[in-house]
Amino acid sequence: MFMRVLRTLDNWIGRISQSLMLVTGILVLLMAFLATYGVLRRYAFGSPEPYSYELSTICLLWSGVLAVAGVEWLDRNVRNDLVSSRFPQAMRDIVLGFVGPLLALIFCAVLDWKSIDNALYALRIGQVTASPWALPLAPIKFVIPLGYTLLCLVLLSKVCHGFILVKNIAQKRRGEPPVTP
Repeated sequence: MFMRVLRTLDNWIGRISQSLMLVTGILVLLMAFLATYGVLRRYAFGSPEPYSYELSTICLLWSGVLAVAGVEWLDRNVRNDLVSSRFPQAMRDIVLGFVGPLLALIFCAVLDWKSIDNALYALRIGQVTASPWALPLAPIKFVIPLGYTLLCLVLLSKVCHGFILVKNIAQKRRGEPPVTP
C-alpha cells in the first residue's frame, strides 16, 4: 500500500515539477523580452520606462522559486561530494539518499512556513511595490510558499525513497531480499 501511494505521489510530483519548469522557461523568455523592450525604450527612443524592470524582477523571482522543485526532482542540483566521497559506499548512499534530503526537508519546511507568514502579512497590510506602478505584493509573495511546498513534497518523496534504501542496505547485510520501490 505504501509503495503504491509513493508511486502515485512521485507521478504527480514529477508532472507538476515538469510543468512548472516549462512555466519557468516561459518566464525567462518573457524576462528577456521585457529587458529588451526596456533597453530599446530607454536608449533608442529616449523614453525610459520603469515597468519592464519591475516585471522582469517578478519573473526572475518566480522562475527561481518555481524551478527549484523540478531541479531537485531531476537531481540536477549542485552537490559537494568532498566529504561524502570519503565514506564507504553504503554510508554514502545513506547520507546522500536519506540524511541529506531529510535535513533539506527540515530547512525548506521552515522556509515555507516563514514565507507563508510573510505573504499573509503582505496581504493583511496591503503591501505594494515601491515603484510608481504600486503593484500589490501579496500575490507575488504567495508564489514563494507554493514553490517551497512543492520542494518539500519532492524532498519528502526523496526521504521516503532514502528510507527504503536504508532498509534495503540493512536487509542486504542480514541476507534478506531487498524491497523494490
